[in-house]
Amino acid sequence: MKRFHVHIAVDNLEQSIAFYSALFGCTPTVAHPDYAKWQIDDPRINFAISARGAAVGVDHLGIQVDSDAELAELHTRLQQTASEIVSQEGTACCYAESDKHWVRDPSGIAWEAYHTLATVPTFNRGEASASNSACCVPQPTAEKTRIKLADIGVCTPGSGCC
Repeated sequence: MKRFHVHIAVDNLEQSIAFYSALFGCTPTVAHPDYAKWQIDDPRINFAISARGAAVGVDHLGIQVDSDAELAELHTRLQQTASEIVSQEGTACCYAESDKHWVRDPSGIAWEAYHTLATVPTFNRGEASASNSACCVPQPTAEKTRIKLADIGVCTPGSGCC
């Protein structure tokens, strides 16, 4: 079964844990000095926050799966987006080892499809660091190309076509 995933960079982990614990009605499933995660069944979400020096806000979105078959299905869907896919096997991030596929939506928001295999004792299996990365989102290798919808014949607001 799939679970929606949201990872948010925060500036004060302690205050954020108190806020989200009140909002969700439970304490984090995983808690570390720089990271916390709630694995909630109602609503079915994996909600993570981290205070690692990144800009405050949504770091990335994702879909967590329970099996290799579900991950393969999501990989096929990601291929249909015609976006660059970065695949990682057995990678460590957020105190977990996972197989992952990453894409960015047309606005540049990172999306992660992943299957968690195990927990690991540090944020990214290396030495605990003060990296300014909220998470392990790979950077795109290709420069983003912007296309104006009106240039390809798509009706846009104010163009008089609709």
